[in-house]
Parts: sequence; C-alpha cells; structure tokens
Amino acid sequence: QVQLVESGGGLVQAGDSLRLSCAFSGGTFSRYRMGWFRQAPGKERDLVAAVTKSGGVTYYADSVKGRFTISRDNAKNTVYLQMNGLKPEDTARYYCAADYTTYPTIAMSPNMYDYWGLGTQVTVSS
Repeated sequence: QVQLVESGGGLVQAGDSLRLSCAFSGGTFSRYRMGWFRQAPGKERDLVAAVTKSGGVTYYADSVKGRFTISRDNAKNTVYLQMNGLKPEDTARYYCAADYTTYPTIAMSPNMYDYWGLGTQVTVSS
C-alpha cells in the first residue's frame, strides 16, 4: 500500500522560505505523477503544484508561480516543494498526493489522485 509522509512545515515570517518533502513508499515511485495541494480552514483543497512521472513537466497555480518550485528525486522516492517569498496567504495545511498512471501528463484535479498524505502545516506571519 502506498504511503506518503510530508515534512518540512512550520511557522515562518513573511518573505521566508521553506522546503517541504514528501516521502513515498509502498510502490514504484516513478510510475506515479505527484502533486502538492493546500487547504486553509473553511476553504477547498487547491492544487499548488504538480509534476509528471519523469519530472519533466511541472504545473503551478498562478498564486505561487515564480515563488514555488516542485521537484522530484525518483532515486530517493521523494517529491519536494521549495517555497520562497512566503506570504501570509500561503498559510494552509499542505498535502502531498500521488496518482498511478501510464500517461506522461499532469493531474490537475484532486479527484485524480489515489493516495494522500496527512499533510504538514505551514503558517506565515506578517
């Protein structure tokens, strides 16, 4: 059974950086496209960034473009989210998600993902 464990969240000030990590186990990581989502209290879970199985194609929400970078290391079974220039509106719980696929494409909708981690909290103070 696939398991995802996020780490790296915390309380930071506006302008600071954080690097989230998501450790994947229980499957062949390179067969899964990956995504990072976030959810603030009272709001929907939104896609922040996503990456194809190979890591060759990435997607970013407009709100994080130019500040966040998603990457994956298929040798380490880990996907990362580098977050720079954090803003108070980035405050949310961040979730890693995995989708098994044969397609070299991005998965955009939460409904497309088969497995989820428990999340890591990111809080940005002004």
